[in-house]
Amino acid sequence: MAGNSKPRGAVRGSKKGPSSGSGGNNKRRLEGKGPTPKAEDRPYHAAAKRKKAAEKGTTKRTGTSSPRAGASPRGRSEKPKGEIVSGRNAVLEALRENVPATELIVARSIDVDDRVAESLKLALHHGLNIREVHRAEIENINANSQGIILAIKPYQYSSFQEIAERASHPMMIIALDGVTDPRNLGAIVRSASAFGAAGVVMTERRAAAMTAAAWKTSAGAAARLRVAQVTNLARTIEDAQKLGCFVVGLDGESDVTLSEMKVARENLMIVVGSEGKGLSRLVREKCDLVVSIPIMATTESLNASVATAIAMFWVDEQRRKK
Repeated sequence: MAGNSKPRGAVRGSKKGPSSGSGGNNKRRLEGKGPTPKAEDRPYHAAAKRKKAAEKGTTKRTGTSSPRAGASPRGRSEKPKGEIVSGRNAVLEALRENVPATELIVARSIDVDDRVAESLKLALHHGLNIREVHRAEIENINANSQGIILAIKPYQYSSFQEIAERASHPMMIIALDGVTDPRNLGAIVRSASAFGAAGVVMTERRAAAMTAAAWKTSAGAAARLRVAQVTNLARTIEDAQKLGCFVVGLDGESDVTLSEMKVARENLMIVVGSEGKGLSRLVREKCDLVVSIPIMATTESLNASVATAIAMFWVDEQRRKK
């Protein structure tokens, strides 16, 4: 009948029978929650993960993050502070001579031969930190490293005052006027230790320093003998003279020979000139005496370290005589 009919769609039919509405209880669920976030802003979306990874890589390149201890971005390892010794032979020799070092850096892909194996053994014996890095990182420090680098501690210099205060009497101090070869410096330090010198004094500028090469040549004497750097050698000579030292310069052109020197038993400062120019004019003028070492006419001159060793040997011989 027309009056009893119900409009279609008023009640949803289902197999389970008709169901009614929520009565407005789910109204909030239907409210809008704003625009849909971008894919890169959704935490679990692949685009968001790619964005996060890109930001992480940028942070590493700019250095704003704190990398894990002992780790460094591949190919961007920072060069150790101070001097380095690189190459299998050089590293092994430095470790054998007990050159003060901070760490041994080895490439992960290195071919371990006898030299590398001994270097690792010596590093462990000396208690050094051994760090493995990628080949690219070690080549970034030194391209000719052969996969192994030794970081050297900065040398701790003494002062002229410390050398003079601790010297025995009669004292003997060696002063270097512009010696530039670190191997000559190391050889002089070795000879000075052997012949009882109180120490070696050298200039800060335009002269060799106590590098790894000097350490190796000294054969460990650099750890026993005091070495000082001074800004003005002429002024240091004056200070030595005030302390009662007789200052003797070595110069191949002097008419006075070493054997004619009569002050071997006095407090001495022996001054050695550079490999090429010898004593500088001002330093030569400050010396109380300048002597030469007689040599064959066919030989142009003696090496600086050899001349110094001969002079110290002669002084030591004179002092041993009664």
